[in-house]
Order: sequence, then C-alpha cells, then structure tokens
Amino acid sequence: MQIIHHGAVNGVTGSCHQLDVNNYNNNNSHDHGNGNNISSYLIDCGLFQGAETAGKSSAEQLQITFDISNIKALIITHCHIDHVGRIPYLLAAGFNQPIYATTATAALLPLVIEDALKVGVTRDKKLIQACVNRLKKLLVPVDYGQWITLPINPPATTTTNSNSASIETEPTAAIYASAKLKFKPAGHILGSAYVEIDLSGPNGSHRVVFSGDLGATYAPLLASPKSPYRADTLVIESTYGDKNHQGRKERSKQLKSIIESAVKDNGVVLIPAFSIGRTQELLYEFEHIIHRNKHNPVWQNIDIIVDSPMAANFTQKYRQFKTLWDNEAKGKLAQGRHPLDFNQLITIDSHQDHLSVINYLDSTHKPAIIIAASGMCTGGRISNYLARFLSKPTTDVLFVGYQARGTTGRDIQTYGPQGGYVYINEEKVDIKAAIHTISGYSAHADQHNLINFVKRMHHKPSHIRIVHGDNEAKQALAKEYRKMLPEAEIVIGKE
Repeated sequence: MQIIHHGAVNGVTGSCHQLDVNNYNNNNSHDHGNGNNISSYLIDCGLFQGAETAGKSSAEQLQITFDISNIKALIITHCHIDHVGRIPYLLAAGFNQPIYATTATAALLPLVIEDALKVGVTRDKKLIQACVNRLKKLLVPVDYGQWITLPINPPATTTTNSNSASIETEPTAAIYASAKLKFKPAGHILGSAYVEIDLSGPNGSHRVVFSGDLGATYAPLLASPKSPYRADTLVIESTYGDKNHQGRKERSKQLKSIIESAVKDNGVVLIPAFSIGRTQELLYEFEHIIHRNKHNPVWQNIDIIVDSPMAANFTQKYRQFKTLWDNEAKGKLAQGRHPLDFNQLITIDSHQDHLSVINYLDSTHKPAIIIAASGMCTGGRISNYLARFLSKPTTDVLFVGYQARGTTGRDIQTYGPQGGYVYINEEKVDIKAAIHTISGYSAHADQHNLINFVKRMHHKPSHIRIVHGDNEAKQALAKEYRKMLPEAEIVIGKE
C-alpha cells in the first residue's frame, strides 16, 4: 500500500490523493503501478488556486498528468471546487469508473461542475451538458455510515521462477483481497465527509482514513464531526493546524459589533464567501441576530443581499437536506423560524440585476450587507463590488474564511491595513475600506479540533500524513501529534 499526492501538499488547494493497493508485481517487488494486480483509488480531484498556480499555464494547472489506468474509483469528500474542480479533466482523460459521494454531495456536485465549466472553460451548452451527463452516469450516491464494497483486482498468487515455471504462493501481509468504503459526517459543508477505507487480506486488515476538510465544532447548521473508532493510517488536513478559532458567542458578538459600526456611515459591508457552506452559515447567524434584536432599527431595516445564483441554488439544497442539520437548527424550524429564508434576505440572480445593485448602492449610499463569491476574491461577483467600493472609506470588508496565499483576498488582508492597493480585473485599486477578519466562522477545524479528532479515536493511527495547509500550519500540527503519539510516524505529505 502506498499513498501518492497530486495536490494539496504545497498549500490548501488542489486536493487529490491516490491510494495504491497491492502495488507489488509477481516477484513481490514494488512495481510503481505497472503490475496487473494493482488497484488504486483517487480521493478528490480538486482545482489549484492562488500561489499554487504560480509558474503554471492554465493547461498545466488543469491537465491530469498522472496515470489513471489502474484507478478503480474516485471518492469525493465534498464539493468545494478545490476538491472537485479537476473532475471534468479527469473525465476528458478517459476516466470511466464509479464516482462515490454522499447522497447530498451527489446532488450538489453536478451544479458545481456545471458552474465551474461555464466560468472557467466554455459557454458551449452542449459540451457542458455532455460533461455533466457523463458525471451523473458515474456518480454513486452513498448514505453516511454505510459500508460499500470497492472494486479491487484479485491479489497475485503466482510467481515465476528462473525456469519460467508457475509456482503457487500465498499473498504476503501487504496484499489485500477486499476493500470497503464508508463516509462519516465531516461537518464542513452540506454532504461533506471523511472517508474510511478498510483493506482486508488473509493476514489481517488495515484501515486508512482521509479527513477531507473537517468542520469546526459548534459551527452553525451542521453537527460537529465525530472521530472514527479506528485509523491505522490517517491523511489529515491542516488548514488551521497552528491556530484556534474564537468561541461561538464571541464571534457572534464580534459580527454584530462590526456590522453595527460599519453601517453608521451608510456604507456597504462586503463579505466574500463560498456559495456553498459559508454563505448558508452566515445567513443562519444573521437570522439569529435579527431575531434577538427585534427592537433594534439597525437590524430590522438593513438589507442582506446574497448576490449569487449558485448560492441561492445551494441554499435550496440545504433546505432540501434539512435532515442533516444539527439539533439546534432543527429546533428553530420547529419554532416556525426560517434560518435560511427570512424577510430581509434579498437574492440577486441575473448579471444585469447584479450590475444594477452595484449602481444602486453606489448612488443611494444605502447601508447593506452583501455576501458574494468567490470566497477568496479570485473572481466571481465579489470582484465587481470590490472594484467599485474598496477605495471608499465608508466600505467595510469582512473576511470570514481562510484566504490562501497568492489570492486577492490574502492581499487585501495583508495590504489593506497599511493603506495599500490590489489589482482587481487588471485595474489598480487603492484600499481605503476598513478590513476585518473573524476566523471563528471558518468552516475548517482549528488546531484544537484537529488534535481532538485523533485523541478521541479508540484505536489511534501508527502513521499520520499531514496535507492541505501552509508549511507553518503543517509543522505546528505535526509537533502536537508527535507529543501525543511519540511512537507513531508523523510525516508532511509531499508530491
């Protein structure tokens, strides 16, 4: 067994990990994937973003450069673009094996891929539909907690001697005859999961866990992830491996305070947020604040604008899968409240309406909260808001999620407090807006959560491989794991 990384090792994007099983030839020597008995599973196939695209052409960033001939299945942890964005290119390379995903992820994934193709590849409706149709044919929805059998080649049981005679041999301890897959809730976004792969053979079993992106505890809407009972090998994300988030009450109080201060000068508050996950959590939180401030005119009169047709579609899916909500959110529904559909919520659909809203807000100086993608300001409708309002002192920009190195969002965070500038749509824009960051609304687990994810396993891993994080975060998390498990092998994933 070996694990190969095709992304998310030099930063937090491009997640794509390959698990090779029975990677031995008939002489029991490592064959690097050329043996007939090898079976490989791909966990995610995501897009690179930000600094991780430096020095690469668009084609180089997207093309599938690894051999897919032995890949028996693609397993999706969740449908953020940095985990699924290269799927169209995988299909174009000839991949035609099952794509396993949770039931909710399987419902969301075609929408994500269709939008990604429209934005970044082509407007040809026939090409887009052909890709989406092929994706749907390969998708296999799987409920949480259900073991399913993965396709696997039978282990080699023969070897050839010097006289070319075929001699029967027993499979070695590293040979596995069966593989099973189970999805467990990760609490990151709707449908997100960590993956358990159970490998079994005549000489024992080995369980490999891929964390995907783990959610933070006490996040709105979704239940916190529970640790697996067992992991022999763990591949885990480390986005916030060196930081801890604010508590729920503290971040809610800070959000309320920032908004109330920001709208005093009738300016707009811009919140870059991913269409799936962060947007719905923010709506949930805003409904909570509005409900608790029924006599506060600021909260009863302010418009909350979601300028993203994709976010609207995903919000509808969140409502559809409300059985996956946590008990707190279900309790609000039982009270007759609508956490994702309240009176002050305005959804913008068409591009023309999007431009009209920008012009209206610019001319009327009416305070408003705008939530728009992309979450790292690398494109999408938030770019047009930033181009128009970032140079105005009455504007506030509020970051509630991780900003990868090399993204416009990270540049605004870095240079905004210094009165610097950024380039948006290839135009230089001076930053005069106030810049705020609330890390507590991150959909990612923090260091404390990541430590507890391992600590609460009954059977702890003997090998941990750390991926999906900046170097400082990976090193800090590795240090904590080494203190916790001095006998385990703790490594930083490399391509």
